[in-house]
Amino acid sequence: MSRRIDIELTSKSGDGSWTWRAAGARQPKGVVDAALVPESQAVGSVLRAEIETGLEGIEILSLAEVKPSRSPEKAPGRIEVMGTPRRAPDVSVILAPGSGKRTRRPDRDRDGDDRGDRGDRSDRPSGSRRGAPRPDRPDRSDTPGGSGGPRRPGSRRPGEGERPTRGERPVAPTSTVHRNAMLAALRPEQIPVAEQLLRGGLPAVRQAIDAQNSAAKASGRPAASTDALLAMADELLPVVKLADWKDRATAAQAAGKDFRLRELRTVVAASRTVILDEEGRALAKSLQESLDRRVTAMREEWLARITNAITEGRILQAVEASIRPPEPGTRCPADLAVRLAAAAGEAMTADTPPEEWMKLLDAVVLSPVRRTVKPAGIPADEVARQAARHAAGSVPALAKLLGLRIPPPPPRGLVREHRLSSAGG
Repeated sequence: MSRRIDIELTSKSGDGSWTWRAAGARQPKGVVDAALVPESQAVGSVLRAEIETGLEGIEILSLAEVKPSRSPEKAPGRIEVMGTPRRAPDVSVILAPGSGKRTRRPDRDRDGDDRGDRGDRSDRPSGSRRGAPRPDRPDRSDTPGGSGGPRRPGSRRPGEGERPTRGERPVAPTSTVHRNAMLAALRPEQIPVAEQLLRGGLPAVRQAIDAQNSAAKASGRPAASTDALLAMADELLPVVKLADWKDRATAAQAAGKDFRLRELRTVVAASRTVILDEEGRALAKSLQESLDRRVTAMREEWLARITNAITEGRILQAVEASIRPPEPGTRCPADLAVRLAAAAGEAMTADTPPEEWMKLLDAVVLSPVRRTVKPAGIPADEVARQAARHAAGSVPALAKLLGLRIPPPPPRGLVREHRLSSAGG
């Protein structure tokens, strides 16, 4: 598909052909045949070119002189209107019969403030003005969470958090410095191939070749050399992947702690799939150290939360914290696991209220110390005893308190089969 751009003639060779570059660019872009250049053109002339971009480079189809733009002030027959023009309202508001609601205006922001010209409101009743009390509505300044006046853009009522609007996600920082530098260092015929590699790798290059050959066949032109273009793509692939990874790594390094941990882990893992140069190796090492620091800090904070909860007697909070480790493979240290299991068993006594006892039992069943917890007793409540019977397979010490035979641990094969079925379901 052809498009038009402005080009500048840079030099003329002995065979009559011209070299050209995009208007405003620094380096020549290609060569154009002298038959396409209009007469009386010299070096530095700017022409309007109709071009077609393919994997083999940019082909100029035709050239035409750029028509000088005519200033509106010098246009013949133009009448100048003196004075300040009056702007009509952008949106008209129509009230439905019998309805007191107004159509929401596009120039009204989310907090209810008009950004455009409000016009004359003097014909409004005094009780309906913004901020003024209305006799048919209570004053919201006396209600919990109410506001005594109009809200300013960006302001929050007490208790409101700085959470993003539903449907919005934090925008990850991006960088294109290394990709632009990589493209600038390539030859003109390599740039389209590199751009396709950035879009989707080798599959995108093959798809572009097929599309270009189909268009060439339909117009009666010869098809491009598929083998030569794929060989060029294989040669450029390591360079393109390195530039793309460097941009992602640079953005992660610039964001620091604001960069999401999951995305940082992805960038660090991707560094093992590219051929790094000296700058890339230093960047990968820095990101790996940053990832290790953040993971270590999260693990220490998790262990401290469990330890403090046990020390302060908040056993339920301690067991619930052990269920949610910062990393899927993070394990609780042996000494802390023994301490947590002992504290949970001592808290599950016969004198504990049944509701609290069953809440703690539910947390213990999901915790990593469930098989080592030894409850001190079971409340004299039928619902609690029924819950203990159901949980005896996960907490073997409950079977002894209930007078049941202690169930053996499930075989490894059944455990693996259960996990696979749970993952598939």
